[in-house]
Amino acid sequence: MPNQASSPTVTPNGTATNAPLNGTVTNGTAANETATNATINESMNQTVGQLPPPLDALGQGLFPGQTGFVVQVVVTALILLAVFAVRYYEHKWVRSMASDSVKRIAASGAVAVVTALGILLLVDVWGLAPALVNAFKDLEVNERAGRILISAILLGTAYILTNFIGRVIQVVAGSGDAISRHQREILFRLTQVFLYATVIFVIISLFTDNIGSLLVGAGFFGIIVGMAARQSLGAVLAGFVLMFSRPFEIGDWIVVGDKEGTVTDITIFNTRLQTFDGEYVILPNDEVSSDAIVNRTRKGRLRIEVEVGVDYDADPQHAADVALGAVEARDEVLDVPSPQVVMKEFASSSVLLGVRFWIDNPSARRMWRARTAAVAAIKEAFDEEGISIPFPQRSLSSRDDAGDVSLTDPERNGEATTDGGDE
Repeated sequence: MPNQASSPTVTPNGTATNAPLNGTVTNGTAANETATNATINESMNQTVGQLPPPLDALGQGLFPGQTGFVVQVVVTALILLAVFAVRYYEHKWVRSMASDSVKRIAASGAVAVVTALGILLLVDVWGLAPALVNAFKDLEVNERAGRILISAILLGTAYILTNFIGRVIQVVAGSGDAISRHQREILFRLTQVFLYATVIFVIISLFTDNIGSLLVGAGFFGIIVGMAARQSLGAVLAGFVLMFSRPFEIGDWIVVGDKEGTVTDITIFNTRLQTFDGEYVILPNDEVSSDAIVNRTRKGRLRIEVEVGVDYDADPQHAADVALGAVEARDEVLDVPSPQVVMKEFASSSVLLGVRFWIDNPSARRMWRARTAAVAAIKEAFDEEGISIPFPQRSLSSRDDAGDVSLTDPERNGEATTDGGDE
């Protein structure tokens, strides 16, 4: 190939260089990129095995004669050990002062600060600051490494924030009865999902410029998943509704459809009951929310009604007063609201009375205990007052060939009475 002639070119500092005579110009941009990349690589290579001056002096004082890389590893281990020790002892300290909300929040904030300082020290120890600064330069490898490092820092920050916010929610909401334990858990999980979703979105934006198409694809994927798991999603949504509307809580005595029992657990997907027969029932939340819910312990008291019949020959008002006095004397019955006796109807063989009274802290055991005590007291009081409790009675008769009707007990005279005895 023939040699191309070149003419001297005078630079601003007075030096002469040869430039091609065919009109071509040396690509200055490529040369600058090469020089920049070489500088970045050199700076990154220098950070491996070399501590910052203060830490290097400290490391050489603690570990004389050791290489910079060994000192870096040892210092890294010490930093990690210090951070985990602070977190461990903070957890034990917080548990020992459960009643002091301010100190618990301050301790959580201190742990977050210590963890952040530990991350910054690790970045400084390993000399990653230049890599972070130069991560978005023209060299593709450094750019990718910087983005990965930034992603790791974002995830660590999200983890620290979720723990701190969870502690704040637990301390603030746990000081009163306005928010239940499950509501605190749901609030923490929602905050956690929001923070991590935001961080993941930011991380994805670091690696791609086409966020719009990615969101569209995620939307279609969400539609497909929603159609495939619509029943489960319905149970989840119903679980959120139940946890925030609070129609019942753990320990409540409820009736849902044909199921009755005590609530043992409430999750996002289902509600768990223990029946009075010892059965363990799991009800999907969508079925619970779509059916009528009867909570018998919500108000802290429950009204019980015992029905008793009184003979038509007896004075119903006197019988009502006797029944009222009998239940008022029982310890299981509340004085306020006071017991009541109402005359409900004319039954087939008696005047039906409804004895109504209240109990506190209702449960199935307390209800049956109070009902049993009331029935026994009313029966004993009626026996003392000579008030009979009638029951239905039938008279059997037969017809002879002549068409005459005779009773099965021909020796018995008189009509049958409602209480089964002779008049």
